[in-house]
Amino acid sequence: MELELRHLRAIRAIAEAGSLTRAATALGLAQPALSAQLRRIERTLGGELFERGRHGVRATALGELVLERTRIVLPAVSELQQEATRFARDAHPETRRLRLRLGGTHGPLLGALVDRLARAAPDAAVSTRASWSEQELAELVTAGRLDFAVLGTCGSAPPPGPEHLRWREIAVDPVFVMLLDDHPLAALPEVDLAALADEEWACVPGDGCFADCFTAACARAGFSPRRMYETDTASCVHLVQVGRAVGLCRATFPPTPGLVTRPLTGTPLTWRHLLGWLPAGGRPDIAATVLAQARGAHADAAGRSDTYAAWLAGADGSREPGGGARAVP
Repeated sequence: MELELRHLRAIRAIAEAGSLTRAATALGLAQPALSAQLRRIERTLGGELFERGRHGVRATALGELVLERTRIVLPAVSELQQEATRFARDAHPETRRLRLRLGGTHGPLLGALVDRLARAAPDAAVSTRASWSEQELAELVTAGRLDFAVLGTCGSAPPPGPEHLRWREIAVDPVFVMLLDDHPLAALPEVDLAALADEEWACVPGDGCFADCFTAACARAGFSPRRMYETDTASCVHLVQVGRAVGLCRATFPPTPGLVTRPLTGTPLTWRHLLGWLPAGGRPDIAATVLAQARGAHADAAGRSDTYAAWLAGADGSREPGGGARAVP
């Protein structure tokens, strides 16, 4: 593993918080995920960075050395990114308003948003960057390298990145299960999680708490998942198509030949779609437009899913697609 800036930020956050649990909360990660990341960083650097005790963590000698470097490296890189962004924009003032840089996690929502923006503003130059890491996308927005990020969080987990990023909720979806159309449970209107206890699983990776929340949901259903394959969307679909696994997907997952998606009984898992930007980044004039187009893209995706429509019609028809839109701190 090569050391990255996000690793240095994690080390700094642990030192400042004095606790892995508090640092994980500040970074928007699950504590086990941060602990695993710290172990990988320590293996890369050749020794322990923190001593663990009953009252938290304390930097070792090696940890102090690394922290000293982070106090130099992180501000310098942030300043470089901001200066480069300002230089690039000032060098082309005539195109400043037409450039829109979007980032997103892997999934159909980013592509649908690009399509809607291209139709709404044909002269805009829209570029995209995809990443499985929500934290990386938040850092790119903070550094001024992206104007907006479209990403998600599990349930009510806090958004990633620093507090001064602004987040707005696009929609909230239930998490569905993806099955072969001839799977024994495919004919059911919804599937009990416990009925899938003997299956292997596939989903896209992320650095939030979704994996932990899924494991907890399985425990409540009375089993531990046998195996989880974390890979890109196309590979997840392939694993389901060949019968290797069942998949976890958002309710808006597009119709795919040979596959069906089904809601899980009781909705044990949900996913929030979020749009984030930096208020001081100079794009408040178009934030409302991008947010409206993102919500429209989600509504379009929901409308193309018969399974989602049937789920929405359940519970006396009182469910609403996407949930309520509200400000996220």
